[in-house]
Amino acid sequence: MTPLASLKAKARQAAGSPRVVRRLTLGLLVAMGLQVAGLALDAALPPDLSRGAQASPVALDRRGAWLRALPVEDGRWRIRADLARTDESFIRRLVAIEDARFWRHPGVDPLAVVRAAGSAAFTGEVSSGASTLTMQTARLLTPRPRTVPAKLVEMIRAVQIEARLSKREILALYLTLAPYGGNLEGVRAASLSYFGHEPVTLTPGQQALLIALPQSPEARRPDRRPEAARRARDQVLAKMVRAGELSPLEAAEAGEDPMPSRVPFPALAWHAAGELARSARVDEASVVSTLDAGLQSQLEPLVARAARAQGPEASAAVLVVALDGRAVRASVGSAGLDRAGGWIDMTRALRSPGSALKPFIYAMAFEQGLAAPDTRMADAPRRYADYQPENFDRVFHDQVTAREALTHSLNVPAVDTLARLGPAAFEGRLEAAGVRLWRPRSETRDAGLAIALGGVGVSLRDMAVLYGALGDGGLARPLAWTEAEASSRREERGVRLVSQTAADEVLAILRETPPPAGVTPAALSRGRPLMAYKTGTSYGFRDAVAAGIVGGHVIVVWSGRADGGARAGLTGRNAALPLLFEVADLLQSPPSAAPPLAPRNAPAALDDQTRTTEGPRLIFPPDGAVVQVDAFGAGSRGLALAASGEDLAWYVAGQPLSPDPLSGQVLWRPEGPGFYDLNVVDGQGRAARAQVRIRGG
Repeated sequence: MTPLASLKAKARQAAGSPRVVRRLTLGLLVAMGLQVAGLALDAALPPDLSRGAQASPVALDRRGAWLRALPVEDGRWRIRADLARTDESFIRRLVAIEDARFWRHPGVDPLAVVRAAGSAAFTGEVSSGASTLTMQTARLLTPRPRTVPAKLVEMIRAVQIEARLSKREILALYLTLAPYGGNLEGVRAASLSYFGHEPVTLTPGQQALLIALPQSPEARRPDRRPEAARRARDQVLAKMVRAGELSPLEAAEAGEDPMPSRVPFPALAWHAAGELARSARVDEASVVSTLDAGLQSQLEPLVARAARAQGPEASAAVLVVALDGRAVRASVGSAGLDRAGGWIDMTRALRSPGSALKPFIYAMAFEQGLAAPDTRMADAPRRYADYQPENFDRVFHDQVTAREALTHSLNVPAVDTLARLGPAAFEGRLEAAGVRLWRPRSETRDAGLAIALGGVGVSLRDMAVLYGALGDGGLARPLAWTEAEASSRREERGVRLVSQTAADEVLAILRETPPPAGVTPAALSRGRPLMAYKTGTSYGFRDAVAAGIVGGHVIVVWSGRADGGARAGLTGRNAALPLLFEVADLLQSPPSAAPPLAPRNAPAALDDQTRTTEGPRLIFPPDGAVVQVDAFGAGSRGLALAASGEDLAWYVAGQPLSPDPLSGQVLWRPEGPGFYDLNVVDGQGRAARAQVRIRGG
């Protein structure tokens, strides 16, 4: 009989035996019963993983620099581990020292259990050598005393955890919950607090210390018990040598590292980074934002200094947004947590924009053919039902062009233009672009003409959306706070706020706006980028706003009191605009070519919306300006004078100025600092006058 035939015969014989069949069936039923019971118990008594979920992700800047994390219960810093940002050699050495068969066992290491049991029988004491990383994770999730029954529970929990999580998820959970002394939990919190950086790169000495600390975190705290910490670290270094992870020479060098002390956690972009951390998914260890930590760290002290200069109750906020993808590069929500209202994120607060919405009124008017940049408008007292606007300085200028009205933020022409557009239609266009204007709760009427002068509430974030549209050919897109959002914004078509032609015309006008006192115009300063900007001041000087577009970025600045209190005399021009220019200088934007200052002609049908004539209008320098120059006398570059009108003649202190023979521009080269009377006269003998103060660089 062949071997195969013999086997078949034995199988038939076994199958034919009723006793064997019963035993096999009973054994199978018992195994199935045990499995079902185990599954039922596992379902009824699952491991509690909630403590691992109570960890805060870290908000990172776009290059991976730490911005801010949030503490959890009792002020503990339990920072969720991110294996992608953890040194791979540290992970390998941790496993080699703590649980060499981690990647192979099901949560309990049988060989380690046998070894620990033999040691306990020999010494009469419970050994912890059988604890795998998964068992340690179970103990960290639900702390228990180190007893034999507790150890058995940990084994069961370890097997349950292994059935639910992958090995890398278990390792990440352990590195999230592991204690490192004091209120530090998790390897990221320990690395940042003790070494000042993320655990993406760790020296062998640092790795050894981080492996040793969780076993006795308080007894080995390097900031309080440096000698105990040193001994524990050296023991781990010796284990690394035995495991083949380090050479004796490398271990000796690592043993020379000094013991670290704790350093404070970074807290850049306190409001925005905290908001990002709170909104992160439970499984997110890190939120990669669009913020730039370098720019943010420069702006925060700048904003704090500007607020201090404006009084003890003053605060300020700045938002910097890249036009590309609408990525928010910096967000300073207040002048500091030590200032009044410093905990409030003023980039989200609803405040009056003052005149900062006027560019969009004119842009829509240009788009709809209601006006052109050089359309002449009346700047004279006028009543609209029960509303009578007047200019900020309570001075009327008779006739002005739309260009001049926007450049010098005149109120009456803006209100008249909004009346032609229809305030409800204007508000509807903004809402379609994602920007809502808020009115007081007591306001029951439709949108009114006061919109033109800031009679509504809007946030700095929405202002950035509007000015972003102005700088991007009229297309509005939401702000992006994470790199993922910025990528999607680049793919979106955006919402058409105004036409590209209208947006470009308004930008050209805003680039002609006179700079703040002490700042040389970009057209006259080598290397300074040309910025289009607008300011706004709310009723009672409560809010000072400035918004600018420069070098592919939108900058929005607010200054005021967080409680909305009035501040005498602080306007958008003197309280917010200087800060806007300082922020623009930090962006290091490339210089731009200056457009001609001379006005263009409006279309014939839009040439004149007035019935009166006008004389010349000074564009630069305006009356009362303070201009800073680099040099004086004939060898200086000079100031390029500009005014509206024809056949203009310029005089300084009664002395005529001649046009430059090459450029045709009238250049004024002051002889020295001081006050000067400047006059311009047109061909009909009409004159405009300005008193200007000149200061040296």
